[in-house]
Amino acid sequence: MTALQAPVRGASAVVTRRRRRLPFSPWHLVLIPATLILIFPFIWLLITSVETPAEALHFPPILTPHVLRFGNYPAALSSAPFGHFFANSAIVAVATVLSNLVLCSLAGYAFARFRFLGRGALFAVIMATLMVPFQVTMIPQFIITKWLGVHVLAAVGINHLGALILPNAATAFGIFFLRQFFRTLPVEYEESARVDGASRLTVLFRIVLPLAIPALATLAALTFLDSWNNFLWPLIAITSTNQMTLPLGLATFQGAHATEWTLLMAGNVMSLAPMMVIFFVAQRFFIRSVAATGLAGT
Repeated sequence: MTALQAPVRGASAVVTRRRRRLPFSPWHLVLIPATLILIFPFIWLLITSVETPAEALHFPPILTPHVLRFGNYPAALSSAPFGHFFANSAIVAVATVLSNLVLCSLAGYAFARFRFLGRGALFAVIMATLMVPFQVTMIPQFIITKWLGVHVLAAVGINHLGALILPNAATAFGIFFLRQFFRTLPVEYEESARVDGASRLTVLFRIVLPLAIPALATLAALTFLDSWNNFLWPLIAITSTNQMTLPLGLATFQGAHATEWTLLMAGNVMSLAPMMVIFFVAQRFFIRSVAATGLAGT
């Protein structure tokens, strides 16, 4: 036995003894309690949605209701036009996702492959907008949206669903995310297609985008979740009940003097269902696309 082999065998023996004593990683002792703490609010949400109003207001909270009142869910649907709220949110979220996939793909590909005057400065300006909080831009955004509705197209003006779609049709994060992912793709495929006579758009839609499906799926999921949960901008831009999205509709359960907590929690559970579906469908793309995006240099 050499001098180098002895420490290696000693270390492997220590690892083997630890595995015999502890059948899982020691990090699980920290991760499991942290996970329980993180999912407790969601469990509390589910429990409150099937409680009676008296149990929901009881202190300390009752985590084992005596009777499960699943009737809170149809009551929440009947007490407010939830179907209309769902439809509005779905229209806004789907339109925002589609516009982001198209516009951010075009812009991200241009920044990744094209060389033009001022490319670096323009990209820096776009990235700088990520550091500006929405509270700073919401008044100018409201004024611009109102002007567009009056002078250009009423469907994109205040109190229309278009006012929720147009300002988020393309985002700086989406441009940056796809630009970084495009930089990881081999340029040889594109050069071969260009030699065969393919145009830039043909290369983008037939070669680059099929290779970028993980990044596109991740961007679509993140954009959908952000649009579905958006509350502040719809609160500013929407004034009528017919145009309300789900976050605004859930706020109608909160009155000036009383709040229907059981119905509010039941509505929240129903509003979470599409987001859970989107997350579980797209989760296998998250790590792969984010890891590949992080490897690309700027």
